[in-house]
Amino acid sequence: MSDTGEQAPETAASEDTASDTASQDMAEQKRKRRLAARRNAERVLWRPPFLNTVRERMAWLNEAAEGVYDLDEPSDIYGGGIVETLEERVAALLGKEAAVFFPTGTMAQQVALRCWAGRTGNPTVAMHALSHPETYERHAFSQVSGLRPVRVTGEPRLPTADEVRDFEEPFGALLLELPLRDAGFVLPSWEELEEVAEAARARDAVVHFDGARLWECTTHFGRPVDEIAGLADSVYVSFYKSLKGFGGAAVAGPKALVDEAKTWRHRYGGQLFQQFPTALAALIGLERDLPRLPEYVAHARVVAAALREGFTEAGLPWVRVHPEEPHTHQFQVWLPYEPDVLMDAGVAQAEETKVGLFPQWWDRGGPGLAFTEVTVADPGLEWTAEDVKAAVADFVRRLPGRS
Repeated sequence: MSDTGEQAPETAASEDTASDTASQDMAEQKRKRRLAARRNAERVLWRPPFLNTVRERMAWLNEAAEGVYDLDEPSDIYGGGIVETLEERVAALLGKEAAVFFPTGTMAQQVALRCWAGRTGNPTVAMHALSHPETYERHAFSQVSGLRPVRVTGEPRLPTADEVRDFEEPFGALLLELPLRDAGFVLPSWEELEEVAEAARARDAVVHFDGARLWECTTHFGRPVDEIAGLADSVYVSFYKSLKGFGGAAVAGPKALVDEAKTWRHRYGGQLFQQFPTALAALIGLERDLPRLPEYVAHARVVAAALREGFTEAGLPWVRVHPEEPHTHQFQVWLPYEPDVLMDAGVAQAEETKVGLFPQWWDRGGPGLAFTEVTVADPGLEWTAEDVKAAVADFVRRLPGRS
């Protein structure tokens, strides 16, 4: 202590550092506990593959690969072999002339849009304020690729044709994220999507789909994936978000664009020596999981309705399931509590009952308000509406003042 009764600066700094370290340790312990509870739960709506061990992932790849690709073929070297097979498969599925494989979606979309910028002569990319490149990629478009993102709208929906048509400055490309994840995995109607694409082309702009989750949009639009992709000049798709892959992405479009994109892939450091595990996992996903996505979407709607009814029956003053009828197999749930309270309740439920209704992360949506994302996949198909309501009732009993 100093003569004034205050701590010396170096002592205060030392105690601040110790406090920060303790807070970080506590946060890490909570994270590990949450992941363990999620992994060990016996009943879940979705079991993320990334929670599996390395041994489990290797065993899955070995078991699932038979019949998907000729494993006696030579492995890939710098994008040949199985990588080319995957590219051809994706191009055919999306109804495009060609496709190119990338190790990441961040790289894939930068390359595609800088190629379009060279063709249109305009590096401006119009997109939603909630689009993935705007919110999660550390301004890669502008900092790495010389592109200039502009925000068409910040409303929690896709841009409208009028917003695209009346935007106050020229742009070379319109990027549409389908579905728009941060707005609740939402999609426009088919007619609205057609009108938006037409509005962009009327302004001499190309249309690019950020289709990381495009695979699961067919139910909402009532059309096959190649018809959906046909509205865009180029499409990016992911292989791990819904297809259980190890990672990786592809861009499909005109052959001339794809050929140039392969050149830029090399320049960006994306032409890896070997990528057969990632490519093989992607082919497995296209074979096994892609056909099941409509089933997941249909059951997600059953689960969403049961969640609404269950929370109402449990007497919560306010709850929102958004969208009320999910557009894909993913949607949001909003509750009037702080995130930590809901995470603690979800973890406790998973640990004590082995039922993981909400064992995942909750984000703050405002003072005293939080939301989480719900995914319904193959484990969720076993849940009836009554199962969901029972799990909701048990979850609510674990909230403060509700026991």
